[in-house]
Amino acid sequence: MFRPLLAGFVTFLALSSSAAMAQTPGEFVESGSVNEEEGDEGDEIETDRDSFTPSSTLAGRRRLIVESAYSFIDNRRVLETHSLPELLARFGVSELVEFRIGTNYEVGGAGNPISANIPDELAEETGLEHAANVTYGLKFALTEQFAWQPRSALVMQGFTPTSGPDKRSHFMATYVSGWKFENDWTWDSALRYSTGSSEHDHFNIWSPSTVLKIPFRERWKAHLEYFGVFSDGRAVESTQHFISPGAHFLMTRDWELGIRFGWGLNDQSPRFFANIGGGYRF
Repeated sequence: MFRPLLAGFVTFLALSSSAAMAQTPGEFVESGSVNEEEGDEGDEIETDRDSFTPSSTLAGRRRLIVESAYSFIDNRRVLETHSLPELLARFGVSELVEFRIGTNYEVGGAGNPISANIPDELAEETGLEHAANVTYGLKFALTEQFAWQPRSALVMQGFTPTSGPDKRSHFMATYVSGWKFENDWTWDSALRYSTGSSEHDHFNIWSPSTVLKIPFRERWKAHLEYFGVFSDGRAVESTQHFISPGAHFLMTRDWELGIRFGWGLNDQSPRFFANIGGGYRF
């Protein structure tokens, strides 16, 4: 089931990139040149929570980013889900490595499939009443943007439940890459893999995503995103598709507030979700 979906996602990327790829390689902004040209004004916080697709940047050497959010999810056949604080602390061990630790609590009729900082869940099928977990891991910078080469990063995280029906720890790996253009538009895409379980069933979860971020006004950015959550090797497979617009506002270079919302595109996904939160960089 997953292979044709992944093929469709690749086709989606090719079509959505046609306008952006019309620019010549010289119109790409090299990641290393932004701060050199703009000085401190080009150095601003980028959280992993303002879209399902995480940022391709790291916190920075000896910088700490703390981000948190609340999610409301309107499930189709079970009670709605409330997820908070979706807390994540990201500390830059160096320019190339970031340490991450966080926690979250969920209550409602299903798990939370729409947030970047917590493990993938299969909404409406878990019979969730309440659950809490701690997260821990690392984020690695892989490449810098240069001409057609994207900036990229790898996130590797573990999740251990502290309460709830699931007693097993799970693993998640996310590869994210993207480009920033001269007009300050940013296009990032990611592929996330995680382990999953339900009672005696053990399976894989794949989550492709792509997001286009567009600045408007002085401190505002809007985005439009697609993401999916697909099981692989499950007794009863699950396929969920989402479309999600959103916006975030920079209070300062180190303080970001944002909101995003979205809709499930098929019957196995929730009807609607909303997420609000922010991040601060020390």
